Amino acid sequence: MKITLGVIAGLVVLLLLNAVVASNQTKDAKIRNDGAQLVQTSEGTLQVLDEGNKGGSPIVLIHCYTCSMSWWDGLAPMLTADHRVIRVDLLGHGGSAMPGSGYSIEDQASAVAEALAKLGIVDATVVGHSLGGAVATALAAQSPRLASRVVIIDQGVDNSSVHRSFAERLGYVPIIGQALQRLTHWAPSSVVRSQYDIAFAPGFNISTGFENPDQVVDDLRAMTYTAYKDSSSAEDDYVDQTPLNERLAAIHVPLLVIFGAEDQIFDAQEQIAAYQSVPGVQTHIIPGAGHSPNVEKPEEVTPLILAFAHPTVVKQPTPAAPVPKPKAPAKKGANAKAPSK
Repeated sequence: MKITLGVIAGLVVLLLLNAVVASNQTKDAKIRNDGAQLVQTSEGTLQVLDEGNKGGSPIVLIHCYTCSMSWWDGLAPMLTADHRVIRVDLLGHGGSAMPGSGYSIEDQASAVAEALAKLGIVDATVVGHSLGGAVATALAAQSPRLASRVVIIDQGVDNSSVHRSFAERLGYVPIIGQALQRLTHWAPSSVVRSQYDIAFAPGFNISTGFENPDQVVDDLRAMTYTAYKDSSSAEDDYVDQTPLNERLAAIHVPLLVIFGAEDQIFDAQEQIAAYQSVPGVQTHIIPGAGHSPNVEKPEEVTPLILAFAHPTVVKQPTPAAPVPKPKAPAKKGANAKAPSK
């Protein structure tokens, strides 16, 4: 009995110590994607990938919760021929900094706005997937000169009817959550990957949706516990305070909303109906796709974004300077000037 109690006491101490360490962990930004750069902002350093046609109108891609810019790998290349495409890792995700605080949606939007301003981006179409849709909304409200159009992919107007997996909900429980976060580094990749099943249509093979079959595993393992917990609660606070359809109606931004018909986190039809209260909104449902149609069916999402985005900026050729006409030779005669001596 004494040995058993001693073991239990030791485990409790280890769990408490792990909770303290995990809750205070931070990470510096680093380049995780080829061609990306680190952009300093007052909120933290962001990893940004700027590619495509620099003469085209800009399209900004903002990923989902516990994701990264790599969730656009299948879609982004289809935009780059005619558009300048900027992908951003949000704070706490991917290669961006993971501070000990500052994960509110407003803070995330401010960081993205600063990064875009440093890149000289204006009048952009901002596409946000899930959590990224909330950030895109805040960005358009804060900086309409930067974000003049918004595309929302599978982000509910609020979380009143959101469905979360048991593993995700357990991850927010104090002490248990920190322990589970530690276990993601030791558990088999298949176990970690299964936590993302809810983010796709039933039966979708997650590994086939990415260039790196373990992309979702790497994205979750890269996060600190604070980034994992605070990013979720920040999104809850933002949409519960004022639903996204009300926010977007108030800022009068052109809006496109896309949902996967088989979304397991939100009811697609219910959410589309809520967004239709926004004047002028365009809505589309992608058959066969779940919560992440940008990964599952990029070939169907891309044309919708291209049709909605600002037309490509075509640079007019500089007119050639007029060729001066040759001067006529001076006539000889009374009016002709005598040569100087």
